[in-house]
Amino acid sequence: MSRKFIIILSILFGSSLGVLAQEKDLGTETVTVVKPYSPTVSDAFKIKSVPVLNDSIIQTKKEITYSIFSVPVASTFVPAKGTAAAVQKATPEKLYNSSVSMGLGNYNNALLDVYTSRDIDRGKQRIDVGINHFSSRGDLDFTPLETDFYNTKINAAYSNRGRDGDWGISLGGGHKLYNWYGLPEGVFDEATIAGIDEQQQYFNAEVGATFKQEDAVFSKGKLNLKRFWDEVESGENRASLFTSLDFPLSQESFMLGFKTDYVEGEFANADVNNTANTEGITYSQFQVGLSPSILIEKDELHIRLGANLVYGMDMENSEGNFYIYPQVTASYRLLDEVVIVYGGVNGELRQNSYADFVQENPFVSPTLVIQPTDQQYNAKLGFKGQLFPNLSYNIRGSYKAENRKPLFKLNPQNDFRDDEKGYTYGNSFELFYDDVKTLGIFGELNLDVNRNFSLGINASVSEYDTETDNPAWNLPNLKGSLFMDYQLDENWFMGATIFYVGEREDLSAVVIPNTQPSEYPASILTLDAYIDANAHVGYRLSDQLSIFAKASNLANNDYQRWANFRVQSFQILAGATYKFDF
Repeated sequence: MSRKFIIILSILFGSSLGVLAQEKDLGTETVTVVKPYSPTVSDAFKIKSVPVLNDSIIQTKKEITYSIFSVPVASTFVPAKGTAAAVQKATPEKLYNSSVSMGLGNYNNALLDVYTSRDIDRGKQRIDVGINHFSSRGDLDFTPLETDFYNTKINAAYSNRGRDGDWGISLGGGHKLYNWYGLPEGVFDEATIAGIDEQQQYFNAEVGATFKQEDAVFSKGKLNLKRFWDEVESGENRASLFTSLDFPLSQESFMLGFKTDYVEGEFANADVNNTANTEGITYSQFQVGLSPSILIEKDELHIRLGANLVYGMDMENSEGNFYIYPQVTASYRLLDEVVIVYGGVNGELRQNSYADFVQENPFVSPTLVIQPTDQQYNAKLGFKGQLFPNLSYNIRGSYKAENRKPLFKLNPQNDFRDDEKGYTYGNSFELFYDDVKTLGIFGELNLDVNRNFSLGINASVSEYDTETDNPAWNLPNLKGSLFMDYQLDENWFMGATIFYVGEREDLSAVVIPNTQPSEYPASILTLDAYIDANAHVGYRLSDQLSIFAKASNLANNDYQRWANFRVQSFQILAGATYKFDF
């Protein structure tokens, strides 16, 4: 009995040890991985309910009770109130809607500049009016004829800004007075000179209208009507219209431009090459054109592919021609803003007019032959960009071919004419049309040192090849300019410009009866290169009043801008500008 009892106790004790060992040590197992371990992260989710534990042994959490014993601590710390750092605000500059500038100088030079602008309906409508006048009544040494000139312009404009687009109308007029004072030296006696009426006056009046719409097929347009006439019964009318239609595509943009340009006029006097002033000159030129193009933009590349289709008609002679010109431009950001490559090939039938020629050279005779210029192509390739945040550059080369390019050339001396006005003494200019090919290189640098100082320089070199083997009359091979603006402080400001123009060539000839102009006795004139330096300085006495002084031709060089037409030497002009609300 005792042996059986000992055996039963041993079995029960061993079983209880096994149960206790199982609770404390679950043992180890060997796991064989069949495929490589590739962990993934699944989306986190929120447990919506407390899971039910299914365990053989659940230990009951012991309840804990605690209390806090607070002891007050005296504190003498008092936080200081924070104050924001003061930022000095610049006083906003008061803007005035009107200004008047007046100035007087040597050679009896006078300047008047008046401008006013008025906003209506909180800036949605606006009226601008401007008057500009500059004149001189001084005489030049070694020039027996009068050298006075006046130049007056009056402009008024109304603009309306709407939610969908803008539109406006403008009116303008002008008056110019010049003298054909460029007589060749030592050719005419005092009696002949005393009988010359060298004065010429020009007048113009024009009206224009523009509109622009956002997100519309009919996106923009411009209309201009102009009347131009002079003191010797010459007159010209011109009407031009340009519109643009935009058709946005999925990734590109298609544009269709349309233009018409009509110019007609007459000169009461015959060409100076004729020995008799028996018949005047009339002209009438009409153009109509379409310019379809497509804009492709992809990353850093921008390309516009198009063509210019123009029909030009000489209505005076009932002749017409159809022209097709390329219209291709492209740009590519090679190195972000540092290097941008750009180029293009363009062409046009350029409409010439009496008014445009007078704007470029006021000493032309009222006996011009007006023809359009066929610019077959103008190819350009260049680089531009920002070398530094304040330094930009632009370098390009170009090659263009132009048929019937107008060149200014001296009229021959015609002793057989007795015109009312004195422009037949070799002291006026005619137009010489030639087919010219031009190879050019242009470069410029612009430096913005800071907000108050900027400096720029540019230069161009051109080489001309003419069909007639003549020089490209009055076109320089080298041109350059340098400009500077400096705001010294709140009151003082100054600036300077320097222009350089290289040598030009012209032709002096004498009319021989019953002889072709190409066979007239003639000699080539070479006009010296010149430098024209100008500077200005000003001081602001108040927000409304400032004084200024301008100096021109600082080198005191009486160079010839055109053959036999010398300019005024050193000039100084001082005046004041007053701003106000009107």
